[in-house]
Amino acid sequence: MPDPRVVKLARLLVEYSTRIQKGDRVAIEAQPPAEPLVRAIYEQVLLAGGHPYVFFSPQWVEELVIKHGNDEQIARAPALRKEAYERFESRIRIYAQSNTRNLSGANLERESMLKKAVGEIVRIQMDRGAKGEFRWLTTLFPTEAYAQDADMSLAEFEDFVYQACHVDEGTPDPTAFWQGVKQSQQHIVDALRGHDQMVVRGPNCDLTLSIKGRLFLNAFGDHNMPDGEVFTGPVEDSVNGWIRFSYPAIYEGHEVDGVEFRFAGGRVVEARAEKNLAYLLQLIDADPGGRYLGEFAIGNNFGVQRFTRQILFDEKIGGTIHVALGAGYPETGSKNKSIIHWDMICDMRGGAEIQVDGDVIYKDGAFRI
Repeated sequence: MPDPRVVKLARLLVEYSTRIQKGDRVAIEAQPPAEPLVRAIYEQVLLAGGHPYVFFSPQWVEELVIKHGNDEQIARAPALRKEAYERFESRIRIYAQSNTRNLSGANLERESMLKKAVGEIVRIQMDRGAKGEFRWLTTLFPTEAYAQDADMSLAEFEDFVYQACHVDEGTPDPTAFWQGVKQSQQHIVDALRGHDQMVVRGPNCDLTLSIKGRLFLNAFGDHNMPDGEVFTGPVEDSVNGWIRFSYPAIYEGHEVDGVEFRFAGGRVVEARAEKNLAYLLQLIDADPGGRYLGEFAIGNNFGVQRFTRQILFDEKIGGTIHVALGAGYPETGSKNKSIIHWDMICDMRGGAEIQVDGDVIYKDGAFRI
C-alpha cells in the first residue's frame, strides 16, 4: 500500500506545479530510492494525457565517470537528458540520495569538468523556462541519508518533508494552500517593482546592490516543492560590501563552513571559509560568472524553521535571505552565466533590515510592506 502522502505529492506536482496537459512529454529524473514517487508521478502523467519518460541515475554514475572517464567522456553532456531539455514540455526532478557524501573524495578538477558538461543542460533549462517553453520542477524524496544529515529519524524526516510540501493530513487541499502562498507573496513582488537601490544590513551583512530594471519573482510551488520565497537577479556589477553566512554552504555533498564574502563592483574580491576553502575557491573560479551574484532572495516559509542541510528546504526558511553565486534566472532580468548556482543562507531575525530606496521594507526577519 503506497504512502497516501506520496500519491498526494505526485498529484500536486503534475496537476499544479507543472500543469501537465494532453500530449506533454515529461522527463522524470530521479535516483533509485525515489521509485515510489516516480511510480506515482508516472501514473498521474498518464492520467493527465501526457507521455512520461523515466531517467533513473544511480549515484555511482558520476563517481565512475569522474574516476575512470577520459577528458572527452567527462566533458560530454548527457545526450538523452540534453535532448529532453531541448524538446520536451516538462521535467520533474526528484533528489533521493542514499549517500550525500559520495563525491567528497572526488578529484576536484575532474568534478569541475563534469559540472561544465552538465552546465550546458542547466542553461537550456533556464533559457527555455524563462520563455515559458519548459515547465521544470525540483523536489526531494526522503531517504535515510537526508534524515541523518538533518539529525532526524527517517520517520521524522518523512513527516518534515510532507508537512513542508503540505501534502500531509493537515492540509486537505494542497493546491489551495500553494495558491494562497502565491496570493500572499504577490503584494511583496508588486511593492518591489520599479525600484533601484537596496541596502541589506545586520550583524552578518552590510551589502548594497541595485535591482533597477530587474523583477522580483513570486515562488509558490511552480519550480520548487516546497517553496515560499521572492527572488531576483541583482544588477551584476552593483553589489558591494560583505556578508557572512549563518549556516554551512553545501554543494554536491561538499560542506564549506564559516563562509564570508566581500564584494566590490559586483564581484567577490575576498572569500573566506573555516573549512574547505580550497573547494570554495575552485568552484567559484570555474568560470567568469562564478564570482558574481545570479540571485538575491528572501525566504518566506515560516513553516520551515529547521536547518536540514538540504538547500531545497533551508533556503525557504522564514526570516532568512539567501544569495546565489553563479547563474541567474533570465526571467528576473539577470544576465549572469555560470556552470554553478550556489545558494548560501544568512539569518536576518536578529537586528537586521532591508531598505529599498531609503524605505525600510523588512526588519528582524519579516516584511513591513
